[in-house]
Order: sequence, then C-alpha cells, then structure tokens
Amino acid sequence: MVQIQVHWCADVTAKFPQIAISIGTISNVTIERENEKIRQLKRAAYAEVKAKYDIEKLKENPVVRAYRDFYWKLGIDPTKTRPSGEALLRRVLHGGELPTISTAVDAYNLASMKTIIPISGFDQDTLNPPLYVRFAGEGESFTGIGMDKPLALKSNMLVLADTKQVLCIYPHRDADQTKITERTKNILLVGYGAPGITIQQLEDAVKTALEYIKAACGGEIQTVKIFCPTHKQV
Repeated sequence: MVQIQVHWCADVTAKFPQIAISIGTISNVTIERENEKIRQLKRAAYAEVKAKYDIEKLKENPVVRAYRDFYWKLGIDPTKTRPSGEALLRRVLHGGELPTISTAVDAYNLASMKTIIPISGFDQDTLNPPLYVRFAGEGESFTGIGMDKPLALKSNMLVLADTKQVLCIYPHRDADQTKITERTKNILLVGYGAPGITIQQLEDAVKTALEYIKAACGGEIQTVKIFCPTHKQV
C-alpha cells in the first residue's frame, strides 16, 4: 500500500492548531447493497445508543458541543447543518434508521453514529495523494454526493483535498467523484477532529468503522494513523 501523507496548510495550522484527523484503510472488500451482517450490526448499535443517550440532553454532550463550537468558528450554523455524527445519532434517537446505501457506507455511518465523530469514506483507488487540509480557493468547484451541479466554494471553507480535487468540505460533505460504490475494492476512511476532540476518540472511531466494514464486507484492515498540524504523523 502507498504510504499515506497529509499536509496541513499554514493558515489552517495557525487558526486551528488543536485539530487532527485519523485515517484508516481496508483492502479487498466485497460490497453489497445490504446483507444480514450489516442488519445485525445496525440492530445492536441502535439498541446501544438508545440506551446510552437522551435526545433532550444531546446538545450537552461534550463531543456534540465540540463539533457545534467548531462549526460556528467555520461559519456554519450547526442547528441548520448538523455535524454528521450528531445528525445520524439524532435520526436513530428519533426512532428512524440510517439510510441503506451499501454495506460499506452503512458500516462507517454506523460507527459515526455510535461515536458522534464525523467520518468520510473514499474509494482509495480514485484518490491522488498526498492529502491536504486547507482552505478552499475562492470559487473552487466541488460536486458533493447527491448534488445536481457543482458548488463554488468560499475561501473560508475548510476542505480535505488531494492533488487534483476537493474530497470533502470539512467535515460534512463528501465528493461524488471519489465515493464508495459496489465496485470499490479498497477503502480509505477519514475521521475528522475538532478542538476538544482527543486523538484517542478519533482513533477509536476509525477503528470501529473499519471493524464494522470488515464484518459486513470482509477485507483486510491495514492502517490507522493520526495526523495533526504540528506533526505529519503521530
């Protein structure tokens, strides 16, 4: 496997020195629309979070609070665009279920719901590393999953990118071009940190996601690494 490298732009490091990301990879997966194993994982995780969380008190949870505070600093209203982990958790606490997309995507969404950590999943073979955490260029084009037409990004938007394109508006919308499909064989996951979120929380979230993917899709888990602005890798 290619060695993963992440570069942090100086303006990001200056503004958010405390954030980090966790990256994990798994290879040789077999992805289906749905199977019994992912249904079992969902039932168990739904029961676990319903027993653990009270939706009326969720906004007081320190992880929820950390991402909401981070969103405000990014100029995003978290009451309108919720952090993805919180949004998935709220959906289940309200009595709903996670959307059925594929066994791999459902697996990492389940881990995001359980840990409240936003997680992206990419078809690793569509990426052009190294990766960059940076602010978008004013007017830079981005087509997210489910978007009918490209979005012109603003220069205050924090993004994850490779050498050719923006992969994610940090940390809540992934690009259509690099999404996981049923043809995907190798997956790269990113757990997005925020000030107040520990390295251990990020690592645990990505490890949980990889374990869920392996259970539902097979494959071999290969790496989990933490990257932060002051060190390329820790």
